[in-house]
Amino acid sequence: MKTGQRVLCIDYGDVRSGIAVSDALGVLAVGLGTVRPKGMRELTEIIKAKADEYNVGLIVVGNPVNMNGTAGPRSERARAFAEKLEAALSVEVVLFDERCTTLAAHRILNETDTRGKKRKDVVDTLSAQIILQNYMDSHKK
Repeated sequence: MKTGQRVLCIDYGDVRSGIAVSDALGVLAVGLGTVRPKGMRELTEIIKAKADEYNVGLIVVGNPVNMNGTAGPRSERARAFAEKLEAALSVEVVLFDERCTTLAAHRILNETDTRGKKRKDVVDTLSAQIILQNYMDSHKK
């Protein structure tokens, strides 16, 4: 990844996917929103547009491994999406362990008393933001 390029993160889901992006310095993750695409192809197009818009040099896809570290069906779907994304874009795509990020997002939403439809709209974005922040924190030099 070149200096000044951002990192984009996807909390991939079958129905909804949250998207977050780093600042230009790679220090802070910011949520971009939740999308509800009709399949991997449409989500790939959305991610491609975001990658172009934000000058992305790396894409992180949350990998929902089981608590014991094994890969289940959701993890396999995330891996398949990451491979499809990397083939469609000229940007490196990496998987990153997302265990407990949705739980952390729900905890934050409970503390901020976010309820109802707004909560559903925000939880995936917040999860993507947490995954990205964890990724960046684990790769600080």
